[in-house]
Amino acid sequence: MMKKRIAVLALIIWLVLIIAFMVLARTLDLEIFFVLWLIGILIIIELVSDASSVPGYLRYLRYVIAAGVIIFGAIVALKIMEILNR
Repeated sequence: MMKKRIAVLALIIWLVLIIAFMVLARTLDLEIFFVLWLIGILIIIELVSDASSVPGYLRYLRYVIAAGVIIFGAIVALKIMEILNR
């Protein structure tokens, strides 16, 4: 249970830092925020997960991560199409 709380706290701190830097840079971009959120959650899940046992909440988070990777792929495809159409 302690790992779960640390993971949630670390993710919240990561997201607040992302938002703070975006505000300081005066550029609020949802795509950049999403990609940085995905990187953060992947790193935190990798650090929290244990190879010998997988808690229930990690199984459900893998669905969220899979959806995030699919959305990330769509963002990359749209950016590539945007570059090719210039």
